[in-house]
Amino acid sequence: ISLAVVFFNALSGSWAYARMRRIDYKSGLLFAAAAVPGAVVGALSTAWIPRRLFNAIFGLLMVAASVFLFLRPSNSEKKTLPRERSHRVVKTLVEKDGTVHHLSYDPRIGVALSFFVGYVSSALGIGGGIVHVPVLVRLLNFPVHVATATSHFILAIMALTGTLVHVVTGSFSQGVHRTIPLAVGALLGAQLGALLSRRVKGHWIIRGLAVALAFVGIRLLTLV
Repeated sequence: ISLAVVFFNALSGSWAYARMRRIDYKSGLLFAAAAVPGAVVGALSTAWIPRRLFNAIFGLLMVAASVFLFLRPSNSEKKTLPRERSHRVVKTLVEKDGTVHHLSYDPRIGVALSFFVGYVSSALGIGGGIVHVPVLVRLLNFPVHVATATSHFILAIMALTGTLVHVVTGSFSQGVHRTIPLAVGALLGAQLGALLSRRVKGHWIIRGLAVALAFVGIRLLTLV
């Protein structure tokens, strides 16, 4: 049920951001293609790794990442298009309101990081956005608002894949009626969130995600 609700939330958010022209679709599809198998491995690995050890390692990592992000919330926005380099993707994205964003990243690193994000999200049972957005911003130099929008697009694909698996296996049949009202709320909430994002500075978005990471990390450590 929760995965289906995440899908509707991400789908609604993606639609809102698509109207703003903030989504980098090509990068999103590439990263989603890596995150989906990562999520599968994450789900399977929970049976191999002692849960207390897993919680301790990732709890500490998330708290450390939270502190880093809170102190250094974002890179400065690039005002000029970076030089093209071997193996790097260099592109310009223009929003509907005329805001120009410049992106430059190594797709190989992006794929590896997305696999890791998919793994962590699946293993911990959390939404990938609180991990993927900081990764896109701090490690791949995405502008914050583009990272947020593209992360919604990636999450929609990941959640749809997982939901379809549950539908095919029949495990979702009993949850349809409970999913509908939750999905309606998720759809409306995503639209509101996308609307508010116009007014929120990028560094505050990252700091909000840092707080969310801290809560998840502390929660994991309390389970050790």
